[in-house]
Amino acid sequence: MKVIIMELRERIKYFKESDNFWIGLLRDFLSVLIVLVMISSLFYITMGRFSPMVAVESGSMMPHMQIGDYIFIQNVDRAKIITYDVGKEMGYSSFDEYGDVILYKPLGKDSITPIIHRAMYYVEKGEAMWSGGPSAPHSGYITKGDNSKTNPSYDQQGSISYMQPVKKEWVIGVARFDRIPLLGCASLASRGIFTCF
Repeated sequence: MKVIIMELRERIKYFKESDNFWIGLLRDFLSVLIVLVMISSLFYITMGRFSPMVAVESGSMMPHMQIGDYIFIQNVDRAKIITYDVGKEMGYSSFDEYGDVILYKPLGKDSITPIIHRAMYYVEKGEAMWSGGPSAPHSGYITKGDNSKTNPSYDQQGSISYMQPVKKEWVIGVARFDRIPLLGCASLASRGIFTCF
């Protein structure tokens, strides 16, 4: 047993100190891998997601979020969603406006690009979705982009989530911290989305 431990120590020492190109490359690869695992683990512990950032694809949240911004998303299981109405009463804001910004799957479909808009208020099934509006077919959030030019009405009044409040199970997460400008442009371009340019 002692011989095996000594041999293992010798191999580790050789691996750490070797000038061989391939061993050096493997050392660098393992170092990067360890750092990525540590960062991903930290993100998972704090945000509930291994990859907690999304790139903003449109100007619907301007001026508070710009095209190409990276936004940190906290898993919905670890967050309490505060709507615009509740945030206004409490004095709570995020991204320079009352309430939380949420990332959700439109109509609950995984095949559609998720939407990042503000949760304006919550309605129960059968309540009017807005003043004078139709009854909600189910409970959920009424959402809206912050850009009053491109998003003058609620998502539920337009094509984004027509007549469908955002069910809690459709919410992926809540936007946190601040935006990281332009860093998401590379991610968007790699997917063939050139809205940054």
